[in-house]
Amino acid sequence: MNEAEQAALGAPAPALELPDTSGERHGLPAGPAQAPATVVFWTCNHCPYALAWHGRIVEVAGEYAERGVRFLAVNSNDSARYPADSPEAMRERVERERWPFPYLWDEDQTAAREWGALVTPHLFVLDAELRLRYQGAPDADHRDPALRAEWLRRALDAVLAGAEPPASTEPVGCSIKWKET
Repeated sequence: MNEAEQAALGAPAPALELPDTSGERHGLPAGPAQAPATVVFWTCNHCPYALAWHGRIVEVAGEYAERGVRFLAVNSNDSARYPADSPEAMRERVERERWPFPYLWDEDQTAAREWGALVTPHLFVLDAELRLRYQGAPDADHRDPALRAEWLRRALDAVLAGAEPPASTEPVGCSIKWKET
């Protein structure tokens, strides 16, 4: 899959196994998930959209952790052109902000391509069988914290209830910073 293609709803999630800011590898298991829902989302350290939505996503992760939901943040940006997105800068940010989920480094950008990640943030909600159930933005406006990532919450609530999630939305944010070839 290239950066212009996105996984279809209901399809199995692409493979994912990447190192976090301390070098520990995280990913999705080969069979059913060990969580009733998983959120994989692309983010970075410099995008104003990702920064604006970050607190809301952290809040949702904290609230839904009690229900077993797993969150994985992924950075695929070209750190040579965007040093603020380097592994060192990622590590410093995680330590400073005490992230409640792993921040994964997709150095070769394979995961972003396989998942069809387009922007930061781009969220993917998976069910217990690791099938894609929602993708898109956390809510309607990165400038309005009162929205509280309502689209993400609705998708998670539906997946956890075994119901059909709301329709996916258009992801909004800064484009993934692809390496020049």
